[in-house]
Amino acid sequence: MSDLFGVGGRRLLFETALAHAYRVRVESLLDLLEICDREVDMLEKEVGPYFAGDLGYQAIVAIPGVGPVLAAVFVSEIGDVSRFKSARHLCSWAGLTPTHHESDEKVRRGHITKQGSRLVRWAAVEAVAHQRGATAVGRHHHRVAERRGNKIGRVAAARKLLTLVYYGLRDGEIRCLAQTTE
Repeated sequence: MSDLFGVGGRRLLFETALAHAYRVRVESLLDLLEICDREVDMLEKEVGPYFAGDLGYQAIVAIPGVGPVLAAVFVSEIGDVSRFKSARHLCSWAGLTPTHHESDEKVRRGHITKQGSRLVRWAAVEAVAHQRGATAVGRHHHRVAERRGNKIGRVAAARKLLTLVYYGLRDGEIRCLAQTTE
């Protein structure tokens, strides 16, 4: 079951024979999920009109995996994207680039720097986790994850997604997404 809390997953949860204590716990958790879903829906309705005229916001919402809330996080946290010379500078500012240690002929790359906005870093990784279907970012995540592991693949895909966010904020559109939908 890929989506335990989707329609099929909920049916499976209700049809499974559980002891009374476990049944009560499952029903309690499902109630909490409904409350959280309602809160997220309410927040999405509140955020949408606030950013209605922002072309960058509209472009970012078009990225698969990025909803109204994550797009609002990107727009508000990054602010004026023109302060970054390139998408690489934005990724570096967000702390999604590996550390670089160099001495004479030896070069060693380490873990990500985690400098900059923790919220942008979280939003980028969260958007990668919400990728559904065969998207460019999702394919990149799986390709890197096969070689280097799931966590490294997710961070690499978050860098790719943040690059798309940069171009969406800078240009008001993301041309590579427009080409795939036509």
